[in-house]
Amino acid sequence: NIMRRILQSQGVEVIHLGHNRSVDEVVTAAVQEDVQGVAISSYQGGHVEYFKYLVDLLRERGAGHVKVFGGGGGVIVPAEIDELHAYGVARIFSPQDGQALGLPGMINTLVAAADVSLADDVPTDLHGLFGGDDASLARIITALECDTLPSVMRAEVRAAAEARAVPVLGITGTGGSGKSSLTDELVRRFRLDNGDKLKIAVIAVDPTRRRGGGALLGDRIRMNSIEPGIVYFRSLATRTAATVPEAIDDIVAATKAWGADVVFVETPGIGQGDDAIVEHVDTSLYVMTPEFGAASQLEKIGMLDFADVVAINKFDRRGGHDALRDVGRQLVRNREAFGQGPDDMPVYGTVASRFNDDGVTALYGELKRRLAEQGLNTPDAGLLTPVTTKASSSDTAIVPPARVRYLSEIAESVRSHHAKVDEQVAVARRRQQLRAVEEMVTAGGGDPAAAKLPELIATAEADLDAEARALLDGWPRTVEDYSGDEHTVTVRGRDITTRLTKESLSGTHVPRVALPRFGDDGELVRFLMEENLPGRFPFTAGVFAFKRDGERPARMFAGEGDAFRTNRRFHLLSEGQPATRLSTAFDSVTL
Repeated sequence: NIMRRILQSQGVEVIHLGHNRSVDEVVTAAVQEDVQGVAISSYQGGHVEYFKYLVDLLRERGAGHVKVFGGGGGVIVPAEIDELHAYGVARIFSPQDGQALGLPGMINTLVAAADVSLADDVPTDLHGLFGGDDASLARIITALECDTLPSVMRAEVRAAAEARAVPVLGITGTGGSGKSSLTDELVRRFRLDNGDKLKIAVIAVDPTRRRGGGALLGDRIRMNSIEPGIVYFRSLATRTAATVPEAIDDIVAATKAWGADVVFVETPGIGQGDDAIVEHVDTSLYVMTPEFGAASQLEKIGMLDFADVVAINKFDRRGGHDALRDVGRQLVRNREAFGQGPDDMPVYGTVASRFNDDGVTALYGELKRRLAEQGLNTPDAGLLTPVTTKASSSDTAIVPPARVRYLSEIAESVRSHHAKVDEQVAVARRRQQLRAVEEMVTAGGGDPAAAKLPELIATAEADLDAEARALLDGWPRTVEDYSGDEHTVTVRGRDITTRLTKESLSGTHVPRVALPRFGDDGELVRFLMEENLPGRFPFTAGVFAFKRDGERPARMFAGEGDAFRTNRRFHLLSEGQPATRLSTAFDSVTL
């Protein structure tokens, strides 16, 4: 996150791919996105082979100009850094670079090396574009973005696009509604239904940051169905305050000339009054969630006046069925279709995060029908089984709607506990102070003013919680139990005796559990209710009263190669050890 933010602040448009990406995925993204550089963190080993294969594959696919940067802390040793630099990697940053340059300095170095305009290096002809070459389409789109494509070639692209009937689907909606995930599911269904006989182009637009001019192009990471050669995916930044780039029409034309049979255009999250996408597409899909507020808020959403189809995504959330009904009623009013009911409106309830969701399949069927009317040429009747529902039929959710606030409830419970502790600390301290005053007054011969002390002490006693009182009353016994040489506990009818001290090299007996020496009842209550000893609520010092004897902590890094090699290596590492512990080292995929 920090690296992305620094890059964006310097005007970089960042395409985030996430973790555990193969070389093929990285190179495909680099070619389709027409990037100047690739930056990779590698901490799991195998980096020499990975970076070399990355350089080889970039050259093989005509993207040898893309600069490769990497880092891996101390995992990549100096000899390997020199080897990778000699092979063609632009820069591998070492720990020494980090100490000398700092994170901003390393990113400045990366940006300076990759800051080369590609927009002027336009192909001399359009044969590659018309032949369906991804790299040619990527460079043409870059030139269109930067307005450097010669007017003659631009006219050829437009003419080639107009010669083909290719429908364009516009997908827009509020931020966080799941547009990218829904787009991926629709692409998946287009591929499955047509047996990968259609070529699909997806243009995903994200907003440019006004401060710094950079952008986080974060849609690609959501895509799992974009097979190269079948699906072309390109991320774009708006580069203006508008929700779509100025060159969007020509970019769509370029994808048509490339050979796309259908084009998806996904816009950034929009507000209530933004409907700019409508004039650039043939069919528009508006994606929203059930959390739009009162039904009257629907009257303010401009896209409900223009959208051909509406998807209520995250339909498994509370209020999904009510939202389906309310949006349907709003469309009836907006379209003045008073002879029809809400169920007749093209409103669908979807859960894009659920595999094979029938609500998404129903939405796909509606979009396919509309796109077919606008020229989509599907090879056959379709391989997917049609569905009759208009909303997700499964009510099973990962987190049930009634429990969506479970994390908040946990946080509220913890805060409530701390508030209760603060209150009991004050009461315990007041009770102790009143008792001390009573003792001093009694020892001094008494004082008429102290007549109310017993009443005040009784009030403090009543205010002291039973739990806090029990902890305070039991503390002397606890101190006694932990002051000897041994401690015995009974577990499932069996007595377990543990030595309470360890002898140091100098012969000093060091306690295994050091008790606090509080003289103030308030501080003692705070300790017992917020920390306590090991094995006691709230278990901040561990769930067991003592650590096991005879086991030395050891981390066994076994993740290497495939699962079989990992297993053999783990057995080798654990051989002869009194206890076996396996550390996944954040590499659970390998394991």
